[in-house]
Amino acid sequence: MKEKEILEGIKTRLGIENLNEMQKEMMAMATESRDIILLSPTGSGKTLAFTLPLLKMMKPSTGRIQCVVIAPSRELVIQIAGVMREAGKIFRVVALYGGHSVEDEVNSLKVTPDIVVATPGRLLDHSVRHNLELLPVRLLVLDEFDKTLELGFEEEMSKLMKRLKNVSRIILTSATKSDVLPDFLKLDNPVTVDYSSNSSDVRERMNIRKVITDSNDKLDGLLTLLHNINYDKDALEKTMIFVNHRESAERVYEFLRKNKVAAVLYHGALEQKDRETAVALFNSGARPVLIATDLAARGLDIEKVKSVIHYHQPLTEESFVHRNGRTARVDEEGDVYLLVGPEEQLKEFVNPDGDFVLDSNKKADLSQKFMTLYISGGKREKLSRGDILGFLIKECNVAASDIGKINVFDHYSLVAVKEKSVPEILNMAEGKKLKGEKRKIRLLTK
Repeated sequence: MKEKEILEGIKTRLGIENLNEMQKEMMAMATESRDIILLSPTGSGKTLAFTLPLLKMMKPSTGRIQCVVIAPSRELVIQIAGVMREAGKIFRVVALYGGHSVEDEVNSLKVTPDIVVATPGRLLDHSVRHNLELLPVRLLVLDEFDKTLELGFEEEMSKLMKRLKNVSRIILTSATKSDVLPDFLKLDNPVTVDYSSNSSDVRERMNIRKVITDSNDKLDGLLTLLHNINYDKDALEKTMIFVNHRESAERVYEFLRKNKVAAVLYHGALEQKDRETAVALFNSGARPVLIATDLAARGLDIEKVKSVIHYHQPLTEESFVHRNGRTARVDEEGDVYLLVGPEEQLKEFVNPDGDFVLDSNKKADLSQKFMTLYISGGKREKLSRGDILGFLIKECNVAASDIGKINVFDHYSLVAVKEKSVPEILNMAEGKKLKGEKRKIRLLTK
């Protein structure tokens, strides 16, 4: 693709007017013949940074896979594939990851994609089963390679590299610099593009406060904190609450829902569909409070988080950095709160700017303003956001201003709508066809 075409595409479809310095430098690297090691902090626009040179290096569709992107988590795969589809509209992008329907993936590979974004295990499985041919691949991205090794994918990566014999350009991204890379990774005179020092700029845009609670249990203190930070606000601010264990996440979630907080739950024991739904509800603003384990600290495509709350102090400094990295992203400011029990000591790597004193007299409306509709049809049924928007406006008499974000997944869709519109939608949608078929449309209540 030509650079002008790429830039016009990301402006139109991703709303990005100007590239940051890292993205500009990576775009320029497309004319180099060397491999690239990109070191960058969380929230710096890394996905677009490696997508830009790839699109510039891609040839018109050849009927063979040109590019493979390997990432350590399904969430990161979904995020990358979404960005690459929008940025490189002329190319066919397929995402492969665990928890996804294998049958759907096999069907998606029947027409050979230009770009494959995958987790290591799922990519290797499809390759072994001859569902895709990796020999033609010229371009390879190893995203968050440090985490890939940390999660134990070294054996899968070694086997994959033996199958990716004709790769001529590798882009490796990492949050941290490594002095030694595995033997199977043979980089060709790599150039390092180092923006890791920019993490100090992020810290300057971040206000970290210690919040002392009356009880070691902290639940009441957490609720008071949510009231305080949303006091006198027109809308509930996006807030991520981090805990150290799944059981704690469930407990905090149940407590907040019981107290009518517009919250949603995210952890590794949930089914993939439930995790997708959680992120969609959070991003749409239907549930602006997300309770999560460290699984949500990296790789999720989450927008405009104003506050991060550490219900539990993180176990490691790395976890602290990645949790905090969910806010103050790309030149925005953010607030971080550490809930501390009366006898609890701060860990040595925690460096608050000061204290935040809770005020139990301040009350805010923490309830839902948007509700979420579930529609039994998605990409595989050829439904688009435009189809759904048109149906709601024309067939259900809903004002466009009452419709929020629309997420279309493989076999279902989620739509954020203002609460006042829900009864009329459910009533008027009954028996009507959406793109030629009757679809189940119901209110998502869990």
